[in-house]
Amino acid sequence: MKLELLQRKFWAAVEQCNQVDGICPLSCQDSDLDCFVIDNNGFILISKRSEEIGRFLGEVDGSVMTYLLNMGVFSQVTMYDYQAMCKMSHHHHSGGRHLLSPIYVIVTAAKWLMSELFMFFLEWGTWGCWQWESRAEAKAIFHHSHKHKKQDMLQPCDTEYPVFVYQDTVQETNGIMECGGCRKMFVIQQIPNSNLLLVVTDSTCDCSMFPPVLQEATEVKYNATVKCNRMRSQKLRRRPDSCHAFHPEENAQDCGGAVENSASIFLLLLPLGTWELLQSLQQ
Repeated sequence: MKLELLQRKFWAAVEQCNQVDGICPLSCQDSDLDCFVIDNNGFILISKRSEEIGRFLGEVDGSVMTYLLNMGVFSQVTMYDYQAMCKMSHHHHSGGRHLLSPIYVIVTAAKWLMSELFMFFLEWGTWGCWQWESRAEAKAIFHHSHKHKKQDMLQPCDTEYPVFVYQDTVQETNGIMECGGCRKMFVIQQIPNSNLLLVVTDSTCDCSMFPPVLQEATEVKYNATVKCNRMRSQKLRRRPDSCHAFHPEENAQDCGGAVENSASIFLLLLPLGTWELLQSLQQ
């Protein structure tokens, strides 16, 4: 099912009430209500604002996610990424900064002079026949790559990040949050036969005093002992003791055959014949 179809069915379903209630007293289309459909990890699938779709609920409304965590509706689980890439940190063990070194200043000045000379010849030298747009684009690309050259240096690292999981024992709950000068109400209900949840909140109360709940990854710092033990525990890959280049159930005629490919004489002579025909027609 496409997301657009799911959204249409959802907005049509929330407008329906039973015969006893008649007209719905409250609707997700009301301006003082915010309705979200989230999955069991807290990511928004349906919202009034399209820019919120795909984002984490704690990032959009930190107050509601904080209360859901405190009430046990969601639990936080720490996940680890052992194949992450982190920015290299530049630590200098000496007391003096390398910027104060005369050699570093000379090298920096030489790099700047060379870059300026390169841009000068690029604009007025042998490439002057280029169009102005091409020169401007090349200049922008050069300066952008030169500016961000040092920021792209990464190194392998381990990171940890929080993941939030819905506890399916809680089918429905509600609460009231104190947000300074107002009180914010919310209702959360599980959608039957799915891993989705309906969250309805009061949009008139400003609860920006609660910080957003983010899923940012942080680098795991190991001390020397833990790092050494991790390196020892990792098993090194090694090649098998024997070569397995044949299997009795394999039919060698079903695969291979690439060496039998040969150039087609007809395709090689076709361009030459076409060229000769065009020359004769021009004469």
